Amino acid sequence: MDQLKILVVDDEARMRKLVRVFLEKQNYAVIEAGDGEEAVDLFFSEKDIALILLDVMMPKMDGWQVLREIRQYSKVPIIMLTARGDERDELLGFNLGVDEYISKPFSPKILVARVDAVLRRAGSVGTEDILEAGGIRIDKAAHLVRIDDKEVELSFKEFELLSYFVENKGIALSREKILNAVWNYDYFGDARTIDTHVKKLRSKMGTKGNMIKTIWGMGYKFDPEPDNG
Repeated sequence: MDQLKILVVDDEARMRKLVRVFLEKQNYAVIEAGDGEEAVDLFFSEKDIALILLDVMMPKMDGWQVLREIRQYSKVPIIMLTARGDERDELLGFNLGVDEYISKPFSPKILVARVDAVLRRAGSVGTEDILEAGGIRIDKAAHLVRIDDKEVELSFKEFELLSYFVENKGIALSREKILNAVWNYDYFGDARTIDTHVKKLRSKMGTKGNMIKTIWGMGYKFDPEPDNG
């Protein structure tokens, strides 16, 4: 399979190099831009970019301007990188069509995990029919879940929810993000419906239910690693 091409846009060469190293280890092809104008030029000249990692604060043209320019012509997945943890920035990004939003400093391994997850959602990376983590085995084709080799009956949404958690293990997921991914963007329900489904899912998972961690005020994270201490 051809390498997927990722455009990394940041005015700090050190940051671009760090991100490049980790992405290339995962067999992604990486091209770099040091400012917004160069990013726009590269995007329209390259044509086959699968995802953009876009810094907000840059010379010549900032990340918001780049985002607006590209969104007029393309729905390419875009992950925004920013040093500011301002909720208003995050809301602005999502309103303009950002797929993910990561505040600096960040773990490069988490960044790569989010790139993988966004590309899976976009259909650029094929999802595996079999998912496994922490004694949980999900057969997506057969719609079966086995926990410690015992079959567990889940509703359709519980199955989708567990699959989404396992595919994004180790990543903090907001309730809104889970709603969008599992219930789709056209679902206008209360995000608390997720809490209800998570409660039922945990119950059916038995002791494995504690792998779904609650992140207070935000959402959930699936962590199959045992707590140390």
